[in-house]
Order: sequence, then C-alpha cells, then structure tokens
Amino acid sequence: MFGYLIRRFLAMIPVLVIVAAITFILMHAAPGGPWDRDPSAKQLDATTLKRMNEYYGLDKPLWRQFTAYVFGDFNSKGAFICGAICGNLGPSYRVRGMTVQSILFSPPEDKPFWYSKFGYSARLGVFALLFAIVIGIPVGIFSALNRNSIFDYIGLFITTVGISVPNFVIAIYLIIIFGSWLHLIAIVPKSWEPISAWILPAVVLGFGTLARTARMTRASMLEVIRQDYIRTARAKGLAERVVITRHMIKNAMIPVVTILGPALAGLVTGAFIIETMFSFPGMGREYVLSIQRRDYSMIMGTTLLFAFLVALANLSVDIVYVFLDPRIKLS
Repeated sequence: MFGYLIRRFLAMIPVLVIVAAITFILMHAAPGGPWDRDPSAKQLDATTLKRMNEYYGLDKPLWRQFTAYVFGDFNSKGAFICGAICGNLGPSYRVRGMTVQSILFSPPEDKPFWYSKFGYSARLGVFALLFAIVIGIPVGIFSALNRNSIFDYIGLFITTVGISVPNFVIAIYLIIIFGSWLHLIAIVPKSWEPISAWILPAVVLGFGTLARTARMTRASMLEVIRQDYIRTARAKGLAERVVITRHMIKNAMIPVVTILGPALAGLVTGAFIIETMFSFPGMGREYVLSIQRRDYSMIMGTTLLFAFLVALANLSVDIVYVFLDPRIKLS
C-alpha cells in the first residue's frame, strides 16, 4: 500500500501544475490587475507602482511569473525561493505583510487552529457531510426496503428537490422562513461560537449532498436486493435484520462511499456562495474577495489548495474501498 500511496501522490503533481496553469491563464486574461481596484492606487505615482510590480515580480514575463510561483525563482539577492511545490503559496498583494498561508491557516491570537479560515470551512464542511450522511443514508435504505410506498415517494420528492434546486435558492427560502417569519435564527450571526449559528449554513450546504447520497443509497440497495447471495442468506434462515445489516448495507455502501469522499472536499471547497450569503468567516468567502481584489497569489494558492483537497478525497475513497470489499486490492 505504501508504494501505491507514493505513486498516487506523485501523480498529483502534474494535475496540480495543470490546474495552476489554467488558473494563471484565466486570471491574467481577466481585465485589470492587483492595483487597479485599490482605492489608494489613484494616489500612487508611476514610480511607486513600478517598484511594487518589481517587488512582487509582476514586471517579469508571464511565463517566468508562473514558473516562479509554482517552482520557485531567484530573488534580487541571488537566493533561490522555492514556490508552491514546496508549500510556499506566496505573499498576499492586498493584505500587506501577510502570506497566503498565514491568512488561510493562522487563527486569531489565543485561538486554536480550528478558528482559522481553513478551520471554519473544514468544520462547516464536516457538519454538512454529517447532516447528509445521518439523514441521507437512512432515507435511501428505508426507501429501498419500502419501494413504491408513501415513504419511498416522500424520499424521492426530497432527493429530487435537493438535486434540482440550487443550494443558494434553498438558503433564501430557509432564511425567509426561519429568520424573517419565525425569528428562530439570526440571519447574520454576531458570533459563530454557539453551535446553533452553524445549523442553517450546514443544512443548506449539505442538502444537495443529502439528496445525492439518499438516491445513490436507494439505487445501490435495490441492486443488492436482487443478488443471489441475498436469496441464499434468506434461504439459510438468517434473520431479516442480519440479512439487511450484514449483507445488504455493507455491499451497498461501496457506490455511496464513491461520492462521499469527493463530496466532503466539495463541501469544504465549494461553499463560496453559502459563505458569502451568511458572511461566514471561511476560506470560500476569502476566495471570492480575492477574486474581486485581483489578489493573484491568493487566487492561485487557494485554487491549488482546493485542487489538492479534491485529489486527496479521491485517494481516500480508493483506500476505503479495500476495507469495504476485501476483493479490491491496491496495486
């Protein structure tokens, strides 16, 4: 397994380089630059702007800017500064004196790591995934075991809504109902300390994953129910509870796990709109702000981090396969 993991991690490198190249091209193809949207830039003379471009390396050719960011380059003193391949995501252009790593991973003073922007997004993603798993898998199982019943129709209706309706539309309706009408929640919480403030963002973020999980679980369970070994288990006189838990659910979870790994990465990295709507102090909101500010290094660093998390989630799914089905071997 160790050799397999080494090969998979090495295979991530060209993937991340391609993602970085696409992001770099799109970023520089957009009009404007890091100083154009700065209100204070109007007060800077041409000499100061030239020095700022030289300091951040923006005066170099685009190909050299890309290679310097990804692989590294020599500074004005002749010292080699390794790039993103060594974990150096670069300095932020808009938050002076801070690097991308410190902005994303450094918590406020006297706070643990989970109070960093990455920590907030990770916690929200985990809460949303737990909500999707705790509700979605039982709904899919009961729908399959009670096919064409009223419970099955209700489950199919919920999954259809969750898949077809965007999460930001669901967020608007829930905010109106629970925030404006019932006054049960604060639309924009003053503090994210109480767990109650996390309920609505986690539900909105995880609802789509819940729907996909329930539908996949139902389809997988219906496929497993038709298998010969299920009829054999029942013919041997095993209790229905044993047949369901030991034979049906375990084998039906393999396709479900396939979507749960990338789903967690998607929940952590794809909460841009939800975090912006709820003014959530996470990584997704910071990413949106960096695009508005044309903060090149923040855009590149956050995109690479998102891509790495997705690749890591896919790798974790392959590893979990081995524990669910002994017939699957890592090679």
